[in-house]
Amino acid sequence: MFGTVSILFYPKKRKSDTDGLVPLYARITVNGQRGEFSLGKKIDTKRWCSTGGKLRGTTKKVSEFNIFLDYVRNRCYRIHEELLKSGEPISAQAITDTYLGKRKKKWMLLEIFRNHNDEMASLVGTEFSSGTLQRYKTAFKHTKDFVTHKYNRKDIPVEKVNHEFITGLEYFLKSKRKLGHNSAVKYIINLKKIIRIAYANQWISRDPFFHWKASWKTRERKYLTEDELRQLIDIEFHNERLKRIRDIFIFCCFTGLSYVDVKNLTEEAIAIDVEGQKWIKTHRRKTKTLSSIPLLPIAEDILKRYQQHPFVVRGEGILPVSTNQKSNAYLKEIAEACGIKKNLTTHLARHTFATTVTLSNGVPIESVSKMLGHTSLKTTQI
Repeated sequence: MFGTVSILFYPKKRKSDTDGLVPLYARITVNGQRGEFSLGKKIDTKRWCSTGGKLRGTTKKVSEFNIFLDYVRNRCYRIHEELLKSGEPISAQAITDTYLGKRKKKWMLLEIFRNHNDEMASLVGTEFSSGTLQRYKTAFKHTKDFVTHKYNRKDIPVEKVNHEFITGLEYFLKSKRKLGHNSAVKYIINLKKIIRIAYANQWISRDPFFHWKASWKTRERKYLTEDELRQLIDIEFHNERLKRIRDIFIFCCFTGLSYVDVKNLTEEAIAIDVEGQKWIKTHRRKTKTLSSIPLLPIAEDILKRYQQHPFVVRGEGILPVSTNQKSNAYLKEIAEACGIKKNLTTHLARHTFATTVTLSNGVPIESVSKMLGHTSLKTTQI
């Protein structure tokens, strides 16, 4: 509600002291509803101008007192404007309580979201990856755009987030931002974390996500068949760049490691058990879980092939891994050379390990899940 506001100063004559001075009060009126508070000042009613709402006189003391009254009046108007901007209900009591400092801080949705992202940014490299931070930054931007689109405001109180807001944001992401279902749901889950922070801190009294449940549309996971994988292994490349990208891709196919985990792999991750079998033991960057993967002969040969590469000699890793963007670009050339119609990406190698290298050869899914470093068997089942 917009609310028209008026501010009146008046002396309460019934409370005069022995010197004949009476306390001065401020009365806030919004749409006929009143709120009042004492200014903590006393005046001589003979010097009070009721029509002007100030003291009569030209002395320095009178001038300072009237400046104080102007400050109170302007402060109340500013509070009114702030309530309007935030979209909060306008009332005389709200203005009065805010002026007196009795009103609890109204936590704003985007304010909390921004603070969360700032804290996350300071922990990139230790607690979070840069990719996770970027996803939350994008979720913040989508939420901000939705608030502007729906409410024509820069921010809203977090207590205004309800089931209608959540479903409205989902529709906005799909219709206005043209996101797929799963992508939209991921960003709403990012928002859900922000709301849970507000709920845990008792900035809101209820969880608006109580009746909302994430639903996922199953997408076909591409992988290389045994014939395609053999074709990729057997092809000869004279171009050293393509040969190196192909070799690292095959290494991923036979270890199930993601791009970032291969890039960060060190010699210390290679362990030998009591039977002489070599294993890769590394914590996944994404989930922090331990992956224990047998180092198969093909993967071991690839490691030996690049032992003298300058990248490896300098101790920057055990394989000369290019950027993910370059790797995926070169993999398209490799797929074309092999006649493989599928879109080769570094992540497709992980699917190939799970499906063609392990499950198709009778490895139990529970073992595959542990090798992949999944925290849930459901993820492996997909």
